[in-house]
Amino acid sequence: MFIQSKDTARPVLLFLHGGLPEYFLTERYPTGLDDDFTVAWWEQRGAGISYKPGIPPETMKVEQFIADTLSVTNYLRDRFGKDKIYLMAHSGGSFFGIQAAARAPELYHGYVGVAQMVHQLESERLACEYMSERFKQAGHSRMARRLAAARVTMTDGTPPAYLALRDRAMHSLGVGTMHDMRSVPTGVFWPSLRSRCYTPGEKIKLWRGKLSGGVSALWGEMLDTDLADVVTELALPVYFFHGIYDYTVSYRLARDYLERLKAPLKGFYTFDRSAHSPVLEEAEKARRIMREDVLAGANSLADGSGQ
Repeated sequence: MFIQSKDTARPVLLFLHGGLPEYFLTERYPTGLDDDFTVAWWEQRGAGISYKPGIPPETMKVEQFIADTLSVTNYLRDRFGKDKIYLMAHSGGSFFGIQAAARAPELYHGYVGVAQMVHQLESERLACEYMSERFKQAGHSRMARRLAAARVTMTDGTPPAYLALRDRAMHSLGVGTMHDMRSVPTGVFWPSLRSRCYTPGEKIKLWRGKLSGGVSALWGEMLDTDLADVVTELALPVYFFHGIYDYTVSYRLARDYLERLKAPLKGFYTFDRSAHSPVLEEAEKARRIMREDVLAGANSLADGSGQ
């Protein structure tokens, strides 16, 4: 993991990434979270600097990722002398992050789900329909036809033809990684190679881990699971951050989920200029919410609060 801190006496925040470690993106999109937290950017089993060849496939399971999260949590508690820490989970990381928080709420001051997954197959179905219609309206009939022919359904899942189009289509419409990012090669791949965080060997590991699975190895289980049925209650404050343009993980499903989720305190925060990465895209807003709501155990800045 990478640890960022201006003062290690400050509260500890464990960050769970999605399909690819994200620390290198903070070089171009600084979050400023280390102004208020000691931030642990953990690179999970099979990903980034934690990648190694020959990882047993039987360990790349949701239960193992939940256990890993709790183990890393306890390591950070011991290292920094904290009774509790904060947990922030993004995208694919939120799939097992929220389950870890439900499993051991006594370890956390609060849980922050960024682009919180709910039922990813339904999210993909909504994304496919949306993109097909957008391309049709824009006069890109060929792409609209290709998406319509690769339709995602709740019975047949995500066909290979859809997955082959998915990332390119999302980024061209501004509903992928970031609202202003038009492709993964220019927005993610090349910045990773220019990163000063990693050695040349670690940059190779970053992409070998991505290609061999990492958290993406959980994709099938993510598609099939409706977290609204699995985690119905959390015994700690819960905050969801979501970009209004996000179709990688459905904004609507996340909002509906939080409304149903039982928790002592909760808040949903819409990021009006973001797609899938609001903590990077609108860092100042995210930092303010973390400082004024999450650290304070409040939800005064949440949607509908009158702020």
